[in-house]
Amino acid sequence: MDAKSRDRITLLSPAEIDCMRKAGRAAAEMLWHVASFLKPGVTTQDLDDAAVAWTTERGHTNGPLGYPNGVGSPGSFPRSICTSVNHVVCHGIPSKKEKLKEGDIINIDVSPIVDGWFGDTSRTFFVGTPPPHAQKLVEATEECLRRGIRAVKEGGRINDIGKAIETYAHEQGFSVVEDFVGHGVGRVFHTAPQVPHYFTGAKRGPRIERGMVFTIEPMINAGRFETKTLSDHWTAITADGKLSAQFEHTIAVTDKGVEVLTLREGDTFL
Repeated sequence: MDAKSRDRITLLSPAEIDCMRKAGRAAAEMLWHVASFLKPGVTTQDLDDAAVAWTTERGHTNGPLGYPNGVGSPGSFPRSICTSVNHVVCHGIPSKKEKLKEGDIINIDVSPIVDGWFGDTSRTFFVGTPPPHAQKLVEATEECLRRGIRAVKEGGRINDIGKAIETYAHEQGFSVVEDFVGHGVGRVFHTAPQVPHYFTGAKRGPRIERGMVFTIEPMINAGRFETKTLSDHWTAITADGKLSAQFEHTIAVTDKGVEVLTLREGDTFL
């Protein structure tokens, strides 16, 4: 994808949004299926294996595997999902060596490709019973996502989302990661608009229009907002070693308002 394509916001038709509904529903079902394997002693590679089995059975593929240059290419992501444990902010790589422990928190990020369309969602889960400070962080992060989604209004601005998220996070004593943002999604995994989860001041961002489909995925840290990336060039961790949590939904702006696409049948979020 060239730079002009990355910068151009694509407005989806009602028929195309129907395709994204299918991909989003699959992503939600896949996420909770993978999460059903969570318990102390399970490895993050076990979770990746469960994800691969789920998509293979349904004839889907996984967006992260081989992103962005192709499977096996230098610099491409080597697994099918991201598993980010405790102080890992995002893009954690599943590993046979990483065993989950009682009290861990883990973000599982899934992006199945369904008939050429990308579903994209993530959630931070508890492994067993979390300590109180971890529970507070995770619950606050989920509320940040709710408030970010509620801030989406046709005719509003993208920066309204970050302002709502940052305001609540700071009220709770937490910080908002600035190195990673939400993004447009459709037939392309990552495209315009970029969706910061923090207030960017006078730079209010693009106007929100009907037909936009994008992710909102705040990463909230217990300590400072700064991150650093490990030598694998993917795994981002908190610079101070404190916990981080993330929740993500894909939303569509339609003639009926804002729709969360990445929910299982019967689930509600707002």
